[in-house]
Amino acid sequence: MVKQSLIKGTVILGITGVFVRFLGLFFRWPIIMLIGDEGIGYYQMTYPLYMFFIGVASGMPVAISKMISENNAINDRAEMFEIINKAMLVMIILGGGFSLAFILFPAQIIKVFNWDTKTVYSLIGIGAAPVFIGIMSVYRGFFQGMQNMIPTSISQLIEQLGRVIFGVGLAFLLLPKGIEFSAGGAAFGAAAGGILGSFYLYIKFRKIKKSITFVKRKKDHKVLTQLLNIAIPISLGTSVGTIMNLIDSILLPQKLLQAGYSYKEATILYGQLTGKAMVLINVPLTLSIALSSSLIPIIAEAVALKKRMELINKVETSIKLSMVIALPSTCGLFFLAYPILALIFPGHSGGDMLLRYSSLIIPFIILTQISTALLQGTGHYNIPIKNLLIGCIFKIVITILIVPIKNVNIYGAVIGTLVAYFITSLLNMIALHRRLGITVNYYDIVIKPAYASVIMTIGVVFMYQYVYNYTISNAAACITSVLSGGLLYVLMMLLFGVFKYQHQK
Repeated sequence: MVKQSLIKGTVILGITGVFVRFLGLFFRWPIIMLIGDEGIGYYQMTYPLYMFFIGVASGMPVAISKMISENNAINDRAEMFEIINKAMLVMIILGGGFSLAFILFPAQIIKVFNWDTKTVYSLIGIGAAPVFIGIMSVYRGFFQGMQNMIPTSISQLIEQLGRVIFGVGLAFLLLPKGIEFSAGGAAFGAAAGGILGSFYLYIKFRKIKKSITFVKRKKDHKVLTQLLNIAIPISLGTSVGTIMNLIDSILLPQKLLQAGYSYKEATILYGQLTGKAMVLINVPLTLSIALSSSLIPIIAEAVALKKRMELINKVETSIKLSMVIALPSTCGLFFLAYPILALIFPGHSGGDMLLRYSSLIIPFIILTQISTALLQGTGHYNIPIKNLLIGCIFKIVITILIVPIKNVNIYGAVIGTLVAYFITSLLNMIALHRRLGITVNYYDIVIKPAYASVIMTIGVVFMYQYVYNYTISNAAACITSVLSGGLLYVLMMLLFGVFKYQHQK
């Protein structure tokens, strides 16, 4: 199996991820058109619980990719497949447990979290997803450990296509029964996508396994222990991050009620934040997730083979890439918040100010993701957990204190998330310096991309106004300004010498 470099692996996953996110927007668009902000609020209310499972399960594919990469480096094929067998057992048990809980006890779960009873259909709809997502994550971990990102990319496309086709189809068919039923149909799309994606990866894995010759060994219980030792700290760290979203789903409706909003108004505001603003913010985050996925096995291999200079090179390149992604994304969403929402959700463009201020979180989330991957790839699993937990505490306190203030309302959640990720990313960067002894050149990594982003932003705003005044079309102005802004940003990066040829190995 051919290995892919950090840049190539990131590009493969990144392009696929962005396309998948756009498919996700294609999913959100008809859903929001069908059921509006209130309906998407029901859908989003239970979604963080599903994402909590994703967080709990997230450590396993990372652990798999790290261990597969290390064993592949020393040509221990038998150990590689023993890793997959043990991981699969764990994920079927874990995913199956979550699925059974969602399907059999939805009313009890809703009562615990004090959600509207209409969210029960969304919880049942999403119930079958965890077990298949768990299976899929094992195979993705294998291919990422082999430094082949193509199967993961294809499975992501298949998964999202399944989500769109089945989710939108069921939402449409169930709409006559009520928007809560329609939201439940949309939620089932996650399960449908998981089933299709895991089936594809299973077929791909079987073909690879048949092509590799190895001698079977007696089962080694140390493999499971090692997997869990790596996976559990990573899962804990990711779970803390998903808990931030779960906290919002629990606290925000209650605190908005305290601020004087009705339950329907609170649900609408929550839907605008999580179903629109955060969905758009997740588009650039897809690139950083792709970078993190490519980064961990490469960093683990460099550490295993004691390649100090390669380690330093990958650390610098990854942090620089994270800023190259984050800064223009923030500027673009901040200054074009309303035009973008009006383009994607015509007639349902409410929430533009939420998108504008939420975009300020992007650099800190991305830096948190990349620094976490770097620390995990070098064996420092517990440090990101502690740092993210500290950020989470700040998030909870700020949400509780300022969301009930009428003039602040849901923007308090945005402020809390911003503070949380700022603190987490800062603590992670300090830990990287202390643990790895690597000093980051912030001028090259932050200031140069910032120059390019500022010039890009000026060009984008000018282009939008010019085209809009000429055509009186938001769609034409928005698309033209975004495309021209992307081209201008690339030219500015070349002009400022953000990347040098020798870095892209």
